[in-house]
Amino acid sequence: MQLRQIIQTMELKVLSGDPDQPVEVGMAYISDILSDVMARGVKGAIWITNQTHMNVIAICFFKSLAAVILPDGLEPDESVLSKAREKSILVLSTTSSAFEVAGRLYALGLRGL
Repeated sequence: MQLRQIIQTMELKVLSGDPDQPVEVGMAYISDILSDVMARGVKGAIWITNQTHMNVIAICFFKSLAAVILPDGLEPDESVLSKAREKSILVLSTTSSAFEVAGRLYALGLRGL
């Protein structure tokens, strides 16, 4: 599924990055343990996490993740968003819980790793 379709369908708030890039996404991963995402994250996947610090941007960059979704209305501070913009990382936010985000992504056809 195209990332922009996911953003529109789930009404995700774009905090950084270009949501109109033609990115195909087929997987999602949910974890707040950074070493777990470094070990198991897959290029092009969406990552759901409650973490909002600079290391999230680094992991998204190094693992070439399609986007990160922050649930529960979480938003990183401006220094983190600035780094995300610099690295062209798509950071998204929603008021839905992580559980709801995962369920909606699953309903849209995405699967886990």
